[in-house]
Amino acid sequence: MRQIILDTETTGLDPQAGHRIVELGCLELVNHIPTGKRFHGYFNPERDVPDEVVRVHGLTEEFLSTHPVFSERLDEFLDFIGDAPLVIHNAEFDMGFLNAEIKRAGKTPLEKNRCIDTLTMARQKFPGSPASLDALCKRFGVDNSGREKHGALLDSELLAEVYLELIGGRQPGLGLSAAENKTDLPQARPKKKFREPRPHAPTEDERVLHAAFVARLKNPVWES
Repeated sequence: MRQIILDTETTGLDPQAGHRIVELGCLELVNHIPTGKRFHGYFNPERDVPDEVVRVHGLTEEFLSTHPVFSERLDEFLDFIGDAPLVIHNAEFDMGFLNAEIKRAGKTPLEKNRCIDTLTMARQKFPGSPASLDALCKRFGVDNSGREKHGALLDSELLAEVYLELIGGRQPGLGLSAAENKTDLPQARPKKKFREPRPHAPTEDERVLHAAFVARLKNPVWES
């Protein structure tokens, strides 16, 4: 089973207001295990990057101006994700930006029903509790000490660990079924260790004590 962990960084909160993607990070999972395959890119948004947003992800307009626009790597991104489900924290946000960029390039938008939203999963599993990525890292003991600023690739790596915990913390390959444990090799019978029979007959002293005890009994049932 192939899945893609995905995260974006943007110039703002609303693609309909002209905000753009400035970073995209994706990791491949197969049977819930990272394969090491990834897609990552910084993009020139062709617009300003507000100071308050730079304080969040650290990506300045000057830095981004040296990178390609999103459409130049769009086909590479689409080839990487293929038809795999997309695991995203707050999927509505990221999918809104992705589809805005895809439409701008004249291509067919991604279907929203292919997403697995870990924000929704967390809220259902822990109702009333904080469900941000940082909060979930703290809950599950995922080390996010390197997350001084938001970053799409780093956040994807953290989300991969959080997602595994949300689905039960199962580590594929460690739990083998009975069928996987079967073998056609003959099974050797364990050798039994011979033990000498233990003596059960009473000693002479025990016989004397027993006779004295019986003599003190009044009207024993076996003499009725």
